[in-house]
Parts: sequence; structure tokens; C-alpha cells
Amino acid sequence: MMYKLPAKFRSELRNNVGEIINENQLKDKIKGRVVAVGDEVTLTLKKFGIEPDMCIVDFKSRRKKFGEEQQKTIKTIGEQVLTVANPPEHITQELWESISIGYSSKKRTRIEVKGEEDMAALPAILLAPKNTTVIYGLPSKGIAMVDVKEKQKEIVRDFLKKMEENNGN
Repeated sequence: MMYKLPAKFRSELRNNVGEIINENQLKDKIKGRVVAVGDEVTLTLKKFGIEPDMCIVDFKSRRKKFGEEQQKTIKTIGEQVLTVANPPEHITQELWESISIGYSSKKRTRIEVKGEEDMAALPAILLAPKNTTVIYGLPSKGIAMVDVKEKQKEIVRDFLKKMEENNGN
């Protein structure tokens, strides 16, 4: 199944599912398995000595290519690397599957997205096993942190259902 974000839902997507925190709160708030969605968040975790169990990156920030040093730092994360194609404002079947593989693996996983990882937090939350924290950036708001419980999964399911019903519009 592939999802495409209808333009009318863009602002709704910016309403986060978790709490907005600043980087100094990261170490205190993280529980269990850590999943980072986005390059900035991944680098921030690394800066604070937190190695995510899975990171989903596209080597860009706000659609601008990251510098060589930043890319090099990100490439030190993960013992397993999966590469997937995923266009902006989409969630491809390939992205779903790679996140699922990352969760079922015992190895730290880096998912490198050719295209955009802008929607990857949704499947990362929905597929998350118990005791998982999903962290992603919200441009101009900060870091969103989701201690994944059934309530958050339900919010994501409802949003995906709306996207499904509106695909083609």
C-alpha cells in the first residue's frame, strides 16, 4: 500500500503525536528502543551520545543536502543499512517493509531514503513494538518525542485512513 499526503492535510500532519522537547531533555525522557526519523534528530542524538536502534535518513535537512561531515557522522550509525526509494509526501510499500525489517532485526539499522523521509514517522510509530520511543523533528517547533502506546498508534491509523480515503484528490 502506498500513501500520498493530500495537500489539505499538510498542516494537520504538523500537529505532533508526542510531546515537544528540547535536546537537553533527550537523555531523561527516552525509554526503551530508540528510533530517529530525520537527519537533524539523528545527529542530535549522536551529539548527546545516544545511538538510535534505528534511524531513517535522507541526508538532507529541509530538502537541502547535508554537508560531507554530517553525512559521514550519520553513516557511522547502524550495523545494517537498508536503502529505499520514497518520494516526498509519500509512504511507499518499500519504506513500510524496511521499517518492519529494522524492528525485527537484532542489529542497529540505518534506513537511507532516496527521496524523502518526511512521512516515515507514521509507519515508525504504527509498527513500533512495545517500549519504543520514536523521535522526529518538527521544523520550527523542535523535537517531537513519542513514547509509543496504543493511543499514538490509533492517531496514526486514523490519519492514514483519512489519507487513503482522500488519495486521488
